[in-house]
Amino acid sequence: MITVPVPYRVTAVGTETAGCVSVEVAPADRALPRFSPGRFAMVYAFGVGEVPVSVSAIHGHRLVHTVRAVGAVTRALCRLRVGDWVGLRGPYGAGWDLTAGDRPDVLVIAGGIGIAPLRPVVHQVLDRPGAFGRLEVLVGARAPQDLLYAEELTRWRRAGARVEVTVDRPGPGWRGNVGVVTDLLDRCEADPARATAMVCGPEVMIRHTARALLDRGLPAPRIQTSLERNMRCGVGHCGHCQLGPLLLCRDGPVVGYDRARIPLATRER
Repeated sequence: MITVPVPYRVTAVGTETAGCVSVEVAPADRALPRFSPGRFAMVYAFGVGEVPVSVSAIHGHRLVHTVRAVGAVTRALCRLRVGDWVGLRGPYGAGWDLTAGDRPDVLVIAGGIGIAPLRPVVHQVLDRPGAFGRLEVLVGARAPQDLLYAEELTRWRRAGARVEVTVDRPGPGWRGNVGVVTDLLDRCEADPARATAMVCGPEVMIRHTARALLDRGLPAPRIQTSLERNMRCGVGHCGHCQLGPLLLCRDGPVVGYDRARIPLATRER
């Protein structure tokens, strides 16, 4: 288990929204073991500290992390430039289950920055034509200017995914859906008998979405959720990310709703 950060060099930086950037990094020498969608790295900003960040794209050993500036470490990461250095350790946690048996329909539901950990799921499904059934992507954002990967969503549509977007607060010129992301479920064509749902976003959004999916006949074990608590060690030792019986850095962050339902009833303080 790697507990000392491995140096990675920043190879690309792109602004996604105000206060949110995507940072691509490549190993300086020794690469970490390969990541899979949903797993995370502890990303270290030298001289500041480290935070857990799920991968938002995987290109071999090159990794992309989408970061929102909300604290000292994430602000430092958002100030990175090409050629700068970060430290990474990982991969940690459990990722999304993309078992392709019986060509399941894949339903991706994201709120806000929750689309970032789900982005590699969409990439993997689109990269494996014929392995899955329908791919439906439902995305919610506070306002049009807060929508991540707007141009990429268009490319996903062209590649065959059904993509629906909604916002809470429409701005001038917005002609799309208005409301919460669960409102989009009525338009879904995924077959509950053979679908897998993957949900990431604020906890209140996860709870309401999971209940709506249960009402539509989707079994709780096939509703995968990505949960978040204050992770510090990444290896299940410090206990800061405990959520009921779960240590999310070890047992999560992706957890089936059959295991997440009761712990999610406990609000984070």
